Amino acid sequence: MASTLSIPFQTSNFRSTFLGEKNGFSASTMPVSHIVRLRKTIECKESRIGKQPIQVPSNVTITLQGQDLKVKGPLGELSLLYPREVKIERDDSGILRVKKALETRRANQMHGLFRTLTDNMVIGVSKGFEKKLQLVGVGYRAILEGKDLVLNLGFSHPVRMAIPDGLQVMVEENTRITVSGYDKCAIGQFAASIRQWRPPEPYKGKGVKYADEVVRRKEGKAGKKK
Repeated sequence: MASTLSIPFQTSNFRSTFLGEKNGFSASTMPVSHIVRLRKTIECKESRIGKQPIQVPSNVTITLQGQDLKVKGPLGELSLLYPREVKIERDDSGILRVKKALETRRANQMHGLFRTLTDNMVIGVSKGFEKKLQLVGVGYRAILEGKDLVLNLGFSHPVRMAIPDGLQVMVEENTRITVSGYDKCAIGQFAASIRQWRPPEPYKGKGVKYADEVVRRKEGKAGKKK
C-alpha cells in the first residue's frame, strides 16, 4: 500500500496571496477539464509567383500521373514529385497551373517554390541553362581532360573534378568556364562546387567567381602615417 505525505500549511494566507484577496478582489477558479483553447485561424495569401501560369512549348511533352510530373524535351527528361500541399493541373490549351491543395502556411510556401521548379523544368528541357565562371589570379587556369575538369588554383597539386552526367563544360582562354545543361539545380550545384575550391578574396579579388558576381573589395592595411 502506497503511503502519502502531507505537508501542513496555512490555506488562508496562501489563498489570500495567490488569488488576490488581500488586494480587495476575488479570483474565480475553474477546473482544468473545462479550459478551452482558442485557436486563431491563419489566413494565407496566395503566392504571386505560384498563381502565374506556365506556358508549355510545342516541342515539350508533359506526362502527369497524380502527384508525379514528367517533362520531356529535345535536351532531356526531368521528373518531379509534388508534396500533398500543392497540386498541378493542365488546361485544355496545354497551360500548366500549380495550385494549393491545403490552406496552410506550408502550402503557401510550397506553392511558389514548386511553380518555379516546374517552370525551370520546362525551360530546361526546351532551351537549357548555363552558368559562367571566371578564374582571376596569376597562374590560375582550367583545362578539360576527357570527362574531367582540371583546375590549377595555386595549390601544390591540380584539382580534378568529374563532370556529372547531363552537364557540358566548356573552357575558353583557360580562365573562363561555362557549365550548361537542362537541369538548373545540377548546373548550380556543380558551379558552386567549382567556386568553393577558391572563393574570391576581398583584397585583390583573386579566386573563382561567377561572371556576373560583384566582389566587394576591402582596403588593405595603410602605411604608418608620419
